[in-house]
Amino acid sequence: MAKATGGELADLWANNDVETWRETRDRYGAVITGQAVSRLEELDRWYRLELPRLVAARPEPLVTHDELVKVTEWKMKRGVWRQRNLILVKANDPEQVEQTSRAALARIPDPLAPIVALTKLGGVGPATASAVAAAVAPATYPFFDEIVANQLPELGAVDFTTRYYARYADALRERACALGGDWTPVEVERALYAHAGGKAALAR
Repeated sequence: MAKATGGELADLWANNDVETWRETRDRYGAVITGQAVSRLEELDRWYRLELPRLVAARPEPLVTHDELVKVTEWKMKRGVWRQRNLILVKANDPEQVEQTSRAALARIPDPLAPIVALTKLGGVGPATASAVAAAVAPATYPFFDEIVANQLPELGAVDFTTRYYARYADALRERACALGGDWTPVEVERALYAHAGGKAALAR
C-alpha cells in the first residue's frame, strides 16, 4: 500500500482554480491511453460510457456477474492487479451478485450503505464497491482510488476500509461542490488521477 505523498502531487488538491481543474480533468483520457496497459483503454471506455447506460436501462439498478468481473478488471488495470481478488469475484454466484447489487443500489443516496452492502460479495472491498456505485450515481459516490487518496494529505495513509472511504468520499464531494457547475465527485477523482499521471504515481 502506497504512503501518502505531498509536494507536487498535492498541488492540484491545494489549487482552487476551476480552469486548472478542468484542464487537468480533460487530460484523463490521454493519461489512460498513456498507461499502455493491455485492455485498459477499452475497459475504461466501457466503464465510463456503456456500464451506466446498461444499469440505467434496467427496471431496478443492479450489476450482473459479468459486469462485476469487468469492473474489477478495470479497477485493477487502472491501479494494482490483485489476482486473488479477481478469482474471488469470479467465484460469486451470478444470482447472488444481482440480488446483492440490487439491494445495495436501492440504498442510494445513503453515503455509505451501498458500499457496505456490496462488500458482502466475495472479493469485493470498498474500492470495487465504490466503482459500482460511482458508475450508477457519480454525483454521490467517487471511485476509491489509492492514487487519488494519496493526494489528500488530511486523510493520512490510505486504508482500504469503509470508514476511510467515507472520509475520502466526503472530501471529494466537498471539492465538487466548491468547484460548482457540472463537477461531480467522480469528475474530481478523474482529475486527480490525471494529475498524478496514473499508475506511475504508485512507484513514487
